[in-house]
Amino acid sequence: MAVHIPFLSRLHLRQYFALLLSIVLIVLESFIAIITLALPSPIINLCYRITRKLWNHLSSPTSRRNRQKSKGVWSSIANASDFTELCELYGYYAEEHIVQTADGYLLGLHRLGWRRGEEDLRVNAGPKGGVKKKVVYLHHGLLMNSEVWVCLTERERCLPFELVERGYDVWLGNNRGNKYSKKSVHTAPTSTAFWDFSMDQFAFHDIPDSIDYILRTTHQPSLSYIGFSQGTAQAFATLSIHPTLNDKVDVFIALAPAMSPKGLTTGIVDSFVKASPDVLFLAFGRRAILGSATMWQSILYPPIFVRLIDTSLKFLFGWTGNNITPQQKLASYPHLYSFTSTKSVVHWFQIIRNGVFQMYDDEAPNPFYANRDRYYKVAKFPTRNIRTPIVLVYGGSDSLVDIKVMLKELPRHTIAKEIPHYEHLDFLWASSVDQLVFPHVFEALEQYAGTDGYHLEQRKEKRLRSPGRYRGLLPESGALPGPEGDDAGDESSSGPAIFRGAKKVSQNTRRISFDQVDGAGPQPQSPQAQASKIPHPASSYATAVTGRQHSPTHSTTTFPPPAPKVHVHTNSSESTSVDASQITARSSTSRPEGWWSSDEVAGTEHTRRAAS
Repeated sequence: MAVHIPFLSRLHLRQYFALLLSIVLIVLESFIAIITLALPSPIINLCYRITRKLWNHLSSPTSRRNRQKSKGVWSSIANASDFTELCELYGYYAEEHIVQTADGYLLGLHRLGWRRGEEDLRVNAGPKGGVKKKVVYLHHGLLMNSEVWVCLTERERCLPFELVERGYDVWLGNNRGNKYSKKSVHTAPTSTAFWDFSMDQFAFHDIPDSIDYILRTTHQPSLSYIGFSQGTAQAFATLSIHPTLNDKVDVFIALAPAMSPKGLTTGIVDSFVKASPDVLFLAFGRRAILGSATMWQSILYPPIFVRLIDTSLKFLFGWTGNNITPQQKLASYPHLYSFTSTKSVVHWFQIIRNGVFQMYDDEAPNPFYANRDRYYKVAKFPTRNIRTPIVLVYGGSDSLVDIKVMLKELPRHTIAKEIPHYEHLDFLWASSVDQLVFPHVFEALEQYAGTDGYHLEQRKEKRLRSPGRYRGLLPESGALPGPEGDDAGDESSSGPAIFRGAKKVSQNTRRISFDQVDGAGPQPQSPQAQASKIPHPASSYATAVTGRQHSPTHSTTTFPPPAPKVHVHTNSSESTSVDASQITARSSTSRPEGWWSSDEVAGTEHTRRAAS
């Protein structure tokens, strides 16, 4: 029988013990961070070299040879200092914009509006002329910034670059407090007041103010919104409380959508979820959360840092990361973390604990107020009020997505599509993301984006090409060249010059065989499912390939043959199945676990496990 501590909330004795242990670990980690920040750079570099030698000593000769061959694939991306440098690696010119919110925060926006060689072309210049393009806005997830969209080892798998090549004017946003938005006209980031924000402020200020700025700048009536993880939650919240904003967003595409996560897999962390905000603020402080994450990145050898992140994600969420190649992890994990407030994380804990997508609860739970829920109710985000078309693309193995609960809280026109065996981060960096996810995005944009019907192909202004200015530091194949050797490319100062004339390193991705897929489709997960309003005919992949044929020297990716059926879910009607060209032909529940091997997806040489 569980033992309760009298008069102290709803935690069990073992949960208080886990909470105490977690606080001790956090204090120890903060202490180490303070010591590290006080150390001079030579000592930090010494720690880096020691961990590198230790890792190489413990690694097998085969592993060392593989790292030597793939060093140039990821080192230039991992060492890129900011968003614009990441884009320049592939030859794209990026603009930086600043938007001031109504409450005084200065947010960084990035713009990719030009194909390579179009840098002098006027795009969406309004009455002054130029070329009109449909506008797409992308927003990142929790503890991230806009860099997560462009830190990929292949251009074909980078969604912003593919959208630019398809003729879109692409904008990428940033939340207050992160790397590109750490400034306010009222308070300094060193003050507690600066970090006093949660998703409420993202929804009331950051997203609507960013969208208004983009539409004013581009002189367009509407844009398309693509969000990842918390970026989808911010859109759900924003569109639900700003009715007029629904007219400015022509379609909302939610990748790995987050609204009311199931919870975390670890008991210790689950104790934090159930704890009161006062305990959480005591443990993490009232400013930025996990500020020492950058410290570990600076002193650890990259493969060790990747192993640390993988272990943490497995511990917290049960993710394996098998669909992301080791080279991609080495390239993208250094860009994974960015600052956010402790309050925004506490807000998510409240949502998980209550199972309701609600606004921040400013009143801490009172154990003596048994009838609190009867007289006090936290305001929910009225997500059923959203009029904008919604397309959900979620992973069958994503522990943070409860699609049935989500569909109940969304309007009837919502469309949901499952990518079997995809986890959360796979929607950003999986080796097959361009084949499994991008076609859904492109089809939704083709159907809903640009409701005013202008044509992107009509170019009335003469293009002033200057391909030499932003030719890019990477070859057309999308692979990253670099010096060979396990130690090559460790220093960020190695710079672009060393990559010119280097050998091309290509990443070989094998097709997934469909010979063993039977014709029977899975049963829908919801009795209210119906066929998608965004069909995927056999020409879908041909359309996806078209965007990659802009350069005669660029290698074209060949998509797999079409699968027989695809199942999608909406909030109305009965379920049907339609012809599709997606690899998402079957629900993960209709296949034996592991049939869709991550080794097959990643293109490794391991043998695919047979279906039981």
